[in-house]
Order: sequence, then C-alpha cells, then structure tokens
Amino acid sequence: MAEGIGLPEPVAADKTFERRVALVTAIIAVVMAFSSLGGSNSTKEMLLAQQQASDQWAFYQAKVIREHLYRTQAEQAKVVLLAQGKSLPPEARKALTEMQAKFEAEAARYAKEKKEIEPEARKLEAQRDVAAARDQNFDYAGVLFQIAIVLGSIAILSESRPVLVACLVFGVLAALLGANGFLLLVKLPF
Repeated sequence: MAEGIGLPEPVAADKTFERRVALVTAIIAVVMAFSSLGGSNSTKEMLLAQQQASDQWAFYQAKVIREHLYRTQAEQAKVVLLAQGKSLPPEARKALTEMQAKFEAEAARYAKEKKEIEPEARKLEAQRDVAAARDQNFDYAGVLFQIAIVLGSIAILSESRPVLVACLVFGVLAALLGANGFLLLVKLPF
C-alpha cells in the first residue's frame, strides 16, 4: 500500500508501458513539429507565388490595354487618311502617316512585351500549385498527428495496447503524409 493513502503500489510493468507510450507520443510530437514547419513554409510560398503571379498578370493586362490603345489610334489615323485622302495638305498627310506608323510600332512592341510576361506568370502559377499541393499534405498530416497524440494519452490512461496500436497507425500515416508534403511523390485524390 502506498504510504497512508490506501492505494496499491504501481506495478513495474505498468510504468514500462506508460514510459513507452510517452516516448512514442514524444516522437510523434517531434515529427509533427517538422511537418508543421513544412506546412507553414508551403503556405508562405503559395501566397507569395500567388501574389507574384497576380502582379505579372496585372502587368500583362496593362500591356494588352496599351497595345489596344495604340492599335486604335493607328486605325483612327488610317481612317482619317482614307476619308480625307487627297484633300489633306501634304504636311498633314505626312504627319498622319508618321503617326500611324508610330502607333503601329508601339502596338507591336506592347504585343511582344506581353508575350514575354505570360510565361513568367504561368511559371509562378505552377509554383503556387506545387506549394498548395504540399500544404494540403501538411494539413492532413497535422490532423492525423494530433489524433495520434490524443490516442497516445488515452493509451496511457487506459493502459490499452489496442489504443497504442491505433496511435501508431495514425502517427505513421501522418508521417507519410508529412514526408509526401516535402517530396510530393503521391498526388492526393482529395
């Protein structure tokens, strides 16, 4: 009997089981910390890539607008030349012809520049998608790690080996998802 309380002395085997479960739970918590770090980093990468892709698409859109404006101005100069043709003084006709050429050249320049921006925007979107896939793995891993830790606590309290096995199963699944978050070997179907 424990001194003065009337409780039986704990059995050494019970302490061994508790220590083993506590060690397993501690290992799960450490692996969870690494997975959590990976999830945090992938979230940051995803948000940054999305922001950069949005910036590139806004830049692309600005080039499209400028191209359209110059094309419209070139067309307007062309219409004036066609409509008033020979009635224009030679200096005005020459100025309109030069303006039309300048506007067409500017429109072509903006068309070329927008084509150079698009691949970069798509590359950033691809980086965002990879980071999102990683983040999804880390999210599910985090949930399973937490369940494993709770099951470890329950195993200690109930001294139940089946609950310890469930703890280990959830811990291993969580570790696999965490590893997949870093390596992306398997695409999650959900």
